[in-house]
Amino acid sequence: MFTGIIEELGEVVSIEEIGDSSRIRLRGPVVCSGARHGDSIAVNGVCLTVVDTPEQLAAGTGEFSADVMAETLHRSSLGELAPGSPVNLERAMALGDRLGGHLVQGHVDATGRLLAREPGERDAAGELRWEVLRFSLPETISRYLVEKGSITVDGVSLTVVEAARDSFTVSLIPATLALTTLGAKTVGASVNLEVDVLAKYVERLLESRTLPNLPNLNGLNGLNGLNDLDTANETTGESK
Repeated sequence: MFTGIIEELGEVVSIEEIGDSSRIRLRGPVVCSGARHGDSIAVNGVCLTVVDTPEQLAAGTGEFSADVMAETLHRSSLGELAPGSPVNLERAMALGDRLGGHLVQGHVDATGRLLAREPGERDAAGELRWEVLRFSLPETISRYLVEKGSITVDGVSLTVVEAARDSFTVSLIPATLALTTLGAKTVGASVNLEVDVLAKYVERLLESRTLPNLPNLNGLNGLNGLNDLDTANETTGESK
């Protein structure tokens, strides 16, 4: 589990194609600090597993390797990476850490594309204070977005400004523009999208009212569940 707060702007060192999968080597001294074999690190929002041996990690190169299977290459933009590509990196969160962004699984739901960049106002020195980015939104996940809700774009936890049927906008502050790949994304570039998992759970709970072999959640449209309990108590004569 991650928070969507990027720790480091890393870089792809090399990519080795192994059949229909790949092994990616990445440079990221911050996320490599204390990393162990089997640890999870999000790369552009995709949860990957460190495959280096303890001896390799102990060498202190500031680099790590991860295997990327065909499903991940197909469902995310990682297949478009090349040596030298910048990537957003974040280690898995630890229990007790501050949750600065929102709950992020590192499981990409779909990819989108940057449609437009709209610069905002500038300060007295001419530096950009914020910028609005619009991304395409696949119809399969558009129902999960709401204005002022959360979405993860290339691993970055962002607040939705406008949620349309086929696109959405976010406003980026200077820190986000400078410390993540989003600052240099060009129009047309692809990004990994992960919607708020809470929205998907709510949808599943609502569906379960009509699906076979799942509990009937009558209480979602009021206090029907409590009313059923009240009726049972009245029938048995038990006190509440």
